[in-house]
Amino acid sequence: MEVLIMKSSEIAEKMVLYSKGNLHDINHFLKVFAYAKLIGECENLSGREQQTVEIAALVHDIACPFCREKYGNTDGKHQETEGAILAKAFLSDKSLPDDVLKRVVFLVGHHHTYSEVDGIDYQILLEADYLVNADESRFSRENIGNTREKLFKTETGISLLQSIYNV
Repeated sequence: MEVLIMKSSEIAEKMVLYSKGNLHDINHFLKVFAYAKLIGECENLSGREQQTVEIAALVHDIACPFCREKYGNTDGKHQETEGAILAKAFLSDKSLPDDVLKRVVFLVGHHHTYSEVDGIDYQILLEADYLVNADESRFSRENIGNTREKLFKTETGISLLQSIYNV
């Protein structure tokens, strides 16, 4: 993989500190990261695409603490609006190439929007986040089956969804 930026592990460590001990948030973004990394590697992403999706997975829910405080909930639209701003600020000192920073901010700002998916990195982030949310929120078998048909596109994501949830 080409060397573009700081390691994902360094960003993960900074996100753990940013999360101030909130185990749910930490576990969630680390699981999304693991699925995004796995799907991306199995789908043979380029080095730049892989790093972009890994960074986006780590920071995709960066707005959750702020949204809980400001709105009393972590509604997806609030996360997208606030998350794009927070992700840009959080990553501004990470020596990211401008195009990678812009793409990560875009992905964070759209990770609850399932329409007009414009790249494999976006698709993988949606699939990885759904895989984790399905478990954490105990989605119904019907919901998971419908989402498989409507959202999942990568061979790896579909295989994981089917293997984990028997749909």
